[in-house]
Amino acid sequence: MRRLLMATYEYQCSRCGPFEVKLAIGTAPGTYGCPVCAVAARRVFSSPGLTVTPHAVAALHDREERAREAPAVVSEVPPGKRVPRRPHPALSRLPRP
Repeated sequence: MRRLLMATYEYQCSRCGPFEVKLAIGTAPGTYGCPVCAVAARRVFSSPGLTVTPHAVAALHDREERAREAPAVVSEVPPGKRVPRRPHPALSRLPRP
């Protein structure tokens, strides 16, 4: 099964004003019938809806992308506060050999 990618195209009707149509990418005609009055409306070219990514999110994304190519290798445990390991209480009830 082949999946078609859809895009939103804008048209301007001389009677009713602007409207949008979802069509497969690359198949939008120069004119399209208005859904209200059926008059041929001309296609309007506009800028794509882009958003600005916050700096912190972009930095994390870049870091993650770099880690895919060259992951950081840790050779020793970093210094810091060590928490003593206590066995889980349920383990004390297990039979011992």
